[in-house]
Amino acid sequence: MIPILLGVLALLGAPLFAVIAASAMWGFNKEAIDLQAIAIEFFSIGEIPMLIAIPLFTFAGYLLSESGAPRRLVRVTRALMGWMPAGLAIVSLAACAFFTAFTGASGVTIIALGALLFPALNEAGYPERFNLGLITSAGSLGLLFAPSLPLILYGVVAEISIEKLFLAGVLPGFLMLVLLSGYSVWKNRAIRVPLSDFSWREVRTALWEARWEIPLPIVVLGGIYSGYFAISEAASVTALYVLIVDVFILREIKFKKLPRIIRESMVLVGGILLILGMSLASTNYMIDTGVPQKLLATISQWVDGQWSFLVLLLLFLLMLGAILDIFSAIVLVVPLMLPVALQFGVDPVHLGIIFLATMQLGYITPPVGLNLFIASYRFDRPIVAIYLDTLPFFFILMISVLLITFWPWLSLALIG
Repeated sequence: MIPILLGVLALLGAPLFAVIAASAMWGFNKEAIDLQAIAIEFFSIGEIPMLIAIPLFTFAGYLLSESGAPRRLVRVTRALMGWMPAGLAIVSLAACAFFTAFTGASGVTIIALGALLFPALNEAGYPERFNLGLITSAGSLGLLFAPSLPLILYGVVAEISIEKLFLAGVLPGFLMLVLLSGYSVWKNRAIRVPLSDFSWREVRTALWEARWEIPLPIVVLGGIYSGYFAISEAASVTALYVLIVDVFILREIKFKKLPRIIRESMVLVGGILLILGMSLASTNYMIDTGVPQKLLATISQWVDGQWSFLVLLLLFLLMLGAILDIFSAIVLVVPLMLPVALQFGVDPVHLGIIFLATMQLGYITPPVGLNLFIASYRFDRPIVAIYLDTLPFFFILMISVLLITFWPWLSLALIG
């Protein structure tokens, strides 16, 4: 009766961390375990060294979104790729992917870049429905690229190398970009958008204007992959660099804005840490009572191999992504799913990329598709219209998810 009641409360909108905490308390009480164990488990998240990267990268991402970085990023990519067929659409995809990788939040990308890209696409002659679908879908493209927060959180929860996850996401992430770019090129042929002229002068001007942002991914990702920076050190360098550049050098962010930016970024981080802390207690209870083993026994009755397990996993994640945000899904589901996947021979790094790529579709899947609501609010369009506009992009992303799932080489080629 208690699990059903907790499920109903979650569906009615009760805070997820409270539901998880209540389930942990109920479980520990049922097993006659002192409830102080929950507090011990919660504060044990402070012992996770990689966790410091989450607030630092989040703060840096919010600073970038408040500065002129989105405008400069769009100008650079447009100068470099605007001459191509469907160049502006490809620019939009690349800019959104880059920005989401650093902010970790697709909603921030839609709000920050949508104001720049949507009018530009309309002016270039692209149909409005195509533009709305592209920007809404592209808002979550960067989740597979370093230093994406979901990648870091998955590594923390699954206790696997975050550096390997960063490398594993490169090819699958580019696959999504290439497929969506291919669709954009095909769409451009149909509507015959004229190509813009390539100008070396504009390239030089755009690169000079973005001279402070361009070194950021090179230094941070180069430092991580070369072994010079640990993840937490890279996050510290990123936050300090962005703070100095935007506040002291470019002076695009006033001191009086910093408290608001810190508060908004840490609200997101606080929510993640609350859910993570409570889920550790709940997860340990489920492990102690053998829930993963029971889950494996149940699944084994329905599947007889790795491929059938992956099909069942995809169906489950598609439904999960439609009702739960990606951060909550990681801390709730991964601890239970990982042991089962290992029994069927699925590499934990490959599993992480499958998980994030599939959950990415949840951002544009009703009823809780976050990007749909944000785009509806940002562009003042009915949410049903936004959903219909994203359908072509949804199916293309679905094809990429199927390739990522059943072609493990994409995820594992760069990690050896």
